[in-house]
Amino acid sequence: MTRRITRRTVLKGLGVALSLPWLEAMEPGSVFGAPAKTTAPKRLAFLYVPNGANMSEWTPSATGTSFELSPLLETLKPFRQEMTVLSGLTLDKARANGDGPGDHARAMSVFLTGRQPRKTSGADIKVGMSIDQLAALKMGDNTPFPSLEIGCDKGLQAGNCDSGYSCAYSANLSWRTESTPQPKEVDPRQVFERLFAGNSKELAESRARRERDRKSILDFVAEDAHQLRKDLGATDQRKLDEYLSGVREVELRLEKAANKTFKEVPTPRMPKPTGIPREYREHIRLMADMLVLAFQGDLTRICSFVFANDGSNRPYPFISVPEGHHDLSHHGGNKQKLEKIKKINQFHLEQLAYLVGKLKSIKEGESTLLDNCMLVYGSGIGDGNRHNHDDLPILLLGKGGGTVKGGQHIRVRRDTPLMNLYLSMLDRVDIHVSSFGDSTGRISGL
Repeated sequence: MTRRITRRTVLKGLGVALSLPWLEAMEPGSVFGAPAKTTAPKRLAFLYVPNGANMSEWTPSATGTSFELSPLLETLKPFRQEMTVLSGLTLDKARANGDGPGDHARAMSVFLTGRQPRKTSGADIKVGMSIDQLAALKMGDNTPFPSLEIGCDKGLQAGNCDSGYSCAYSANLSWRTESTPQPKEVDPRQVFERLFAGNSKELAESRARRERDRKSILDFVAEDAHQLRKDLGATDQRKLDEYLSGVREVELRLEKAANKTFKEVPTPRMPKPTGIPREYREHIRLMADMLVLAFQGDLTRICSFVFANDGSNRPYPFISVPEGHHDLSHHGGNKQKLEKIKKINQFHLEQLAYLVGKLKSIKEGESTLLDNCMLVYGSGIGDGNRHNHDDLPILLLGKGGGTVKGGQHIRVRRDTPLMNLYLSMLDRVDIHVSSFGDSTGRISGL
């Protein structure tokens, strides 16, 4: 006989409160092994990549449901039915509009706000609340963390980073208020500790004890997990085991990232990082795993994830692109540079595919975690050479709990605000507002 458990049930141990994945036993009327059908929670995620894309290799030639995937989007072929390609969306407030250069700072700060940032390199920054924080304000009380902000480039919070724009604009995708950015965490170990290590008073003691005794976080909740497992049905036991195995896998990868040794090369004298992997691919994937675990355990239903800050000049020698990304984005039509930009775009899409694949592999009743998500992936610049903010490379992945069709390419009318997409997404999580940023309406046909 299974017993009814609440969505707030956690596994407890010293300094640890481990949330649970969505289980059948959490459904109303689920006792006596007869689960009643209910709706799993819906989640929102916003994923950002810098410097635009090789648009000729990105945009499908046809619209509708029978379109052929473009060369770049072939990477996401396994998720075609969960993907909506949106062409023609615009960030008007990322344009100069009389403020001169600074497209990269505007692109990133406007992507979720739809507001023109005040051009300043001082403390008087101002842009607007971001859409993820509006959602967190409306639905964040349902989870331990109203929202999660993660990324791979920390960046500065002050100073001049782009033609007179504060570094805060270049480093933050999420804004709690019009003048208060919500900084992202770039260290996967810190994200892990935040999600799973319990209250702050016990955090230091818990982590020190685990590291001293070389124990897993799961060792501290083993007794609670054992007792819970006895009260679950076979399907829920499997789900619980899969979730706990996922937590442990991330732990092991974090340990590997912290302890991995490399051949010594001449470098400036400075402390070596212990929580951030040296390999960029592993860094993105660890952060993706954090997002998945946070959604799976219903620790949060809202996340922003920055692969790299806009204007990033990161080189990609591991995919045979030793030049900086930003430098290449000013390609001037050079075919060799465009091909290398395509390789970088391909790399980012492969990491997106990794994340989406993880979400799709997790069952939630008769659907999957991906089915109950809406993920926006894109950039605030179209073609990096033009620095244009129209016809952006934008994807929507997931079914939004059955409210999004998927499997289609939609081309909107010229200069349709990106914020229109966000309003359409908010409607699907029962947050109804008349406008946001520079929105003019909703996107039809989703």
